[in-house]
Amino acid sequence: MGKALTKSQFMQAVADANNISKKEATEFMDKLVNLVYSEVRTNGEVNLPGLGKLVKKDRAARMGRNPATGEQIQIPAKTVVKFRVAKAAKDAIL
Repeated sequence: MGKALTKSQFMQAVADANNISKKEATEFMDKLVNLVYSEVRTNGEVNLPGLGKLVKKDRAARMGRNPATGEQIQIPAKTVVKFRVAKAAKDAIL
């Protein structure tokens, strides 16, 4: 496998693919990311067509174990974000 694109390289690739400046591509991506965050925060999920879905999930409190000492500890409840990959993305990649 090759190295992953850096943010700068990714923005340049987006700019080149859409015949826009790198600055415009960066502004667009920042606005898209903020929109996705806002939608997940308010609606609990957002669908990214062709890629997948970001879903907000509540995790219940549970008992866990400290791997260093073996001591049982209480893990508090928290909210996490999960990404579910779309079938189209799986088919295109695999």
